[in-house]
Amino acid sequence: GYSRVCKGGDEANATTEFDTTQKAITPMGGFVRYGVVKNDFLMLKGSVPGVKKRVITLRKSLMTHTSRRDLEKINLKFIDTSSKFGHGRFQTAAEKSAFMGQLK
Repeated sequence: GYSRVCKGGDEANATTEFDTTQKAITPMGGFVRYGVVKNDFLMLKGSVPGVKKRVITLRKSLMTHTSRRDLEKINLKFIDTSSKFGHGRFQTAAEKSAFMGQLK
């Protein structure tokens, strides 16, 4: 699988080699039922079963994964930071204000 360890206080922790936009990992409006990410975090590929905010324990795998899918190098191109409430379209507040223009 794929994992990525990042610093929580870094304002550019959602930046990749392909998407150089300076943006934080927290989506606009915060994560649903969590809020704003302020501490270091680990990004995992796939899903983690269980309830939200459950403490998970990471351990070394008992089996050696040899399939092509497991051995391929992941090339992370984009991290979606649009709002998770409603119809999130914008990645940053600056992008939203540039699109919407002056409202009043």
